[in-house]
Amino acid sequence: MKKILLLCSAGMSTSMVVKKMRASAEEKKVDVLIEAQGFESFQDHVEEYDLFLLGPQIRFKKDELQKLATPYGKKVEVIDMVDYGMVNGEKILTSALALLA
Repeated sequence: MKKILLLCSAGMSTSMVVKKMRASAEEKKVDVLIEAQGFESFQDHVEEYDLFLLGPQIRFKKDELQKLATPYGKKVEVIDMVDYGMVNGEKILTSALALLA
C-alpha cells in the first residue's frame, strides 16, 4: 500500500481534497492511504509516507521540505492550483499515482 500525505496551512480545503481522493481510490480499487496534516508536522511523518503533496497556498515550502525528504528517497510536489480549487480528487490522485510509479 502506498501512503500519501497532503500538507497544508489550515486544513479546511485539504480535507475536502482528501475525501475526494479517497473516493476516487475506492472507485478505482487502488490500495492507497491518503491523509492530511499541517505542514509543520512534516518531519514527524517523513519516514512514514511515500509522497507528500502540498496545497498551493504553501508551495513556497516545496524546496525546503524536499531537502528534508530527499535523504529518505521521498518526493514532495505541489498540487495543481486549478485541480485543488476545483477539488478534483480524481485528477490529483491520478497525478500522485504517476509520481509513485
